[in-house]
Amino acid sequence: MTNPLLSQWDTAFEIAPFDQIQDTDFAPALDQALAQHQAQIAEIAGNSEPATFDNVIEALETPCPALEQVLSVFYTVAGADSNPEREALQRDFSPKLAAHFSAITANKALYGRVKQVWEQRDSLDLSDEQARVLMLTHRGFVRGGAALEGEADQRMQEIKGRLASLGTEFTQNLLADERDWHMELGEEDLEGLPEFAIATARAAGVEKGADGPVVTLSRSIITPFLQFSPRRDLRQKAFAAWTARGANSGETDNRGIAAEILALRAERAALLGYDSFAQYKLETEMAKTPAAVRDLLMDVWEPAKARADADAEVLEQMMQADGINGDLQPWDWRYYAEKRRKVEHDLDEAELKPYLQLDRMIEASFSCANRLFGLEFAPLDVPLYHEDCRAWEVTRNGKHLAVFIGDYFARGSKRSGAWCSAMRAQAGFPQAQRPIVINVCNFAKATPALLSWDDARTLFHEFGHALHQMLSNVSYESISGTSVARDFVELPSQLYEHWLEAPEVLSEFATHAETGVVMPPELLQKVLGASTFDMGFQTAEYVASALVDLAFHEGAAPEDVMAKQAEVLAEIDMPAAITMRHATPQFAHVFSGDGYASGYYSYMWSEVMDADAFAAFEEAGGAFDSERAEALEKHILSTGGSVDAAELYKAFRGRLPGVEALLKGRGLAAE
Repeated sequence: MTNPLLSQWDTAFEIAPFDQIQDTDFAPALDQALAQHQAQIAEIAGNSEPATFDNVIEALETPCPALEQVLSVFYTVAGADSNPEREALQRDFSPKLAAHFSAITANKALYGRVKQVWEQRDSLDLSDEQARVLMLTHRGFVRGGAALEGEADQRMQEIKGRLASLGTEFTQNLLADERDWHMELGEEDLEGLPEFAIATARAAGVEKGADGPVVTLSRSIITPFLQFSPRRDLRQKAFAAWTARGANSGETDNRGIAAEILALRAERAALLGYDSFAQYKLETEMAKTPAAVRDLLMDVWEPAKARADADAEVLEQMMQADGINGDLQPWDWRYYAEKRRKVEHDLDEAELKPYLQLDRMIEASFSCANRLFGLEFAPLDVPLYHEDCRAWEVTRNGKHLAVFIGDYFARGSKRSGAWCSAMRAQAGFPQAQRPIVINVCNFAKATPALLSWDDARTLFHEFGHALHQMLSNVSYESISGTSVARDFVELPSQLYEHWLEAPEVLSEFATHAETGVVMPPELLQKVLGASTFDMGFQTAEYVASALVDLAFHEGAAPEDVMAKQAEVLAEIDMPAAITMRHATPQFAHVFSGDGYASGYYSYMWSEVMDADAFAAFEEAGGAFDSERAEALEKHILSTGGSVDAAELYKAFRGRLPGVEALLKGRGLAAE
């Protein structure tokens, strides 16, 4: 019987035939796919013809269909719908794949041919895009260790393999801790919780097989509980479990794993001649240096901390007015902040949430894309990897552009957070292919599904990433879509969040789940007026995480990661009632792979640009200005990594931004 992962997919838009694929198909399919790719690489490296752009660089850009099919399906389901079999496969695949791709970088004959093309680049009459791909390919080989010899070369390959295994282990430990903990609630424990929070707790209880409602460690469930529950003892218990993920001792403890990862990264950077991993990592980003990153973060930290300290005094007074003596604690902050928001802005989450129906917010994100870029979305009836998934065909002027898949609900088999990935990226070489893009979120499942304001922003954020993939229009897959500098990749996603706040969007799509009535203008004004509420807390928890990440990678790797974390937080005088958004044992951005290592600052770097970029729309006459939308697509969304990120932004805006727009947008600018 033919393995469906290796066959030609004769399906609508060549979407993976999920209904035909079994977990037992993955291992044999991967072995065959790796063998095919090895043969492809050997042919390129062993070509006796003189090295050219065509027979080296474009040959490397030619995908191995079998390998792309296997990996796209496996890593989609491994992240969004895992099970013990898939977790075991992932532990097996990670070092195997690391060894495979490390061997490509270490292939001296192949690197020799890449180097030959690079050295004759000025005489090759390449297009700007081809020249960019050549530069990135050569740079990738050098930074991957292709020029290393002997023991250094061997050690580099060992490090890459070990890092891949550790990253997988870190992720699976975190998933296990999140999946295995829940707190059962009696009916009396539901007092003070709004109906939406009770409904999601009951739904979570059903999923966990409990006799009643439960609180889980899904952010969409635990955050409302911390906001609304008057039971301080239960808030403390839930918060303790939330912050203990990855640090519970035993088999799922991530602290030792994090320390080993940092040591290996430092050694890897040293082998390549860098003083630190941060110096190595940031060299190819917009920021360029650790000093530039630190300067930005500290420019934001000072006003954020001042705001947070002032807010903490107000919240502590509210707590003491409730008869609770002592200091404000982290499990108190969200509860009293929510009470304060209701007093100062006459707004609470329970009043707002019925107007933020998931289906209507999806419609809103689609409508904005239609008004800005002319995109249209038609539902598709195709087999997908989970019953919660939905799919749409994306067209423009009747022409197929992409397939978009949305997987929105939290479940025990899905890792936490939200992300966008492409099962197939856009490319024009060696033949035209249109993308298949997935947004994965962790919203609480209920009927109807209601979102918090943060949830709605997350939906728009991830759809901004999806637009970056769907509107891509380049020749080569390696520079397609979101294949850009890490501190640039968040620009399209964070910029798209601004359209959620456009009054004309909310006045059309923010309709009440029970009555269908549009959000009243006075409530809309409250929402927009409270958009920077509690921003000291939100900014402090993020910037603290980014500073710890940077410190981990700037110098020698710490032996005790928790001691180093505490040292950094003490240096910046972290407010006692605020914790890092991602403490070290849960910091999957940084430790599940190298992507955001020494790069968690990227969200803030991109926010400097997104605040300035949206101001361009406002200056031009409104959120849906057609000329600005056309420029955004032309210079940023369609270009992928075909041009240096700074040049792309300057082409759109005419200049690079300063931090002022960010501080103003967060309500942290000096009066």
